[in-house]
Amino acid sequence: MLQDQITLKNRYNDFIRKVSETETVYGLKDDKGYATSYSNDQEYEDGEPVQLICFWSDAARAKSCVDKEWNRYEATPISLHEFLENWCLGMNSDGLLAGINFDSNLLGYEAEPLELVLDIIEELKNNRKSLILRKFDHLEDMENQIRKVLKD
Repeated sequence: MLQDQITLKNRYNDFIRKVSETETVYGLKDDKGYATSYSNDQEYEDGEPVQLICFWSDAARAKSCVDKEWNRYEATPISLHEFLENWCLGMNSDGLLAGINFDSNLLGYEAEPLELVLDIIEELKNNRKSLILRKFDHLEDMENQIRKVLKD
């Protein structure tokens, strides 16, 4: 089981590196919306598993999950700034998690959306990359506001 956790964490770290480099995230989308699943680890207060939206670092990895209940989905690119500003902040508001680089068995890293944003910002800063944001003045502004929310 520990090996599985290490594998999932490594996939998460690969996701952070790759999306920071390419500035693109992939989701699986059909005519009803994006692919969702349920947490294996976290539950709402009523005992129901927390819902998550799945994202991948590349189209091939996303396409490998187009099977069974997701057989009508297509890998769809999402720009990194849209992912950070709209998806992650929206998932946080809605109490959802981000499923990161799930495999065909629907196993992947389950990330808190705001922690995911901070990890991506950290990677961008480490690589001296900036990102043009629409809702924030710059990455540091977004980072500071998220840290303030997490502190409160």
